[in-house]
Amino acid sequence: MTSVVLGDVRKSFGSLDVIKGVDLTIEAGEFCVFVGPSGCGKSTLLRIISGLETSTSGKILIGGKDVTDAEPSRRGIAMVFQSYALYPHLTVAENIGFGLSLARRPKAEIAEKVKQTADILQLSHLLDRKPKALSGGQRQRVAIGRAIIRNPQVFLFDEPLSNLDASLRSQMRLELTELHAKLGATMIYVTHDQVEAMTMADKIVVLNGGKVEQVGDPMTLYNNPASPFVAGFIGSPKMNLFDGEVAAKEGCKTYGIRPEHITLSESEGKWRGTVRHIERLGADTVVFLDTQLPSLVARTDGDRPLSIGQTLFASPMQHKEHRFV
Repeated sequence: MTSVVLGDVRKSFGSLDVIKGVDLTIEAGEFCVFVGPSGCGKSTLLRIISGLETSTSGKILIGGKDVTDAEPSRRGIAMVFQSYALYPHLTVAENIGFGLSLARRPKAEIAEKVKQTADILQLSHLLDRKPKALSGGQRQRVAIGRAIIRNPQVFLFDEPLSNLDASLRSQMRLELTELHAKLGATMIYVTHDQVEAMTMADKIVVLNGGKVEQVGDPMTLYNNPASPFVAGFIGSPKMNLFDGEVAAKEGCKTYGIRPEHITLSESEGKWRGTVRHIERLGADTVVFLDTQLPSLVARTDGDRPLSIGQTLFASPMQHKEHRFV
């Protein structure tokens, strides 16, 4: 297992600063997720680690070795992209073993490693098929297999599930988490989806405008966000955030409360509101209220009777409020 260390890494394109001094340590064996909105620099940072993009300044250490100026092939990494990039004329077995074939490894060695890799990814029954005969999830597993067979020190994933539908994304999240447990490898994963970050990561790195906003495990970021940006990005539905007069009354610059930390009553509460919109999600219901705040989102029981225009009173749960000064 191998650690990855970034020391004051910066990247500029002309006068545009994309990465603005990132210091970060990813411990050996960690599943680390870079998360943030489009344009925050997460994919650029991943490409710098891989060597596909050169940094303007700073250092990159992989396994304690300075690889800042090293070619991608000499960094001990394997990368899985959003696009599967499989060869349509080759079988699953040939796609997985392509890198070893290119390196002219013995056929027996390739066959054995392809078998081992296919067993790990539950692809053994598909080895003779061409990519066109596979589902999206199966194609992504083949792309991952092509990375695994090289036995890299570090796996890099650049939004690998973005092309899959919701049910397949959920299944692949589970499979990638189990794969990490099997291999024990260091994995760095880029996504804009905070659900993927929360469900898969040992460590989350929240990026904003080329800077690191906060680093921590999922529940630390959920329970103790360091800034309104992190508070609004982590959690679904996102945290209610208020500044101006509301925050001033609470003695802070920004006041926050999560939808699931709001209780609703028909008779009394801190804020009086009118139901504007209702989203039934099964076990839960998300309620949008017009209040003096002026608007508020709350999460309540899935089978609670509610109607548009109904008057409700909302109150924050004790010790669940966030005050950003």
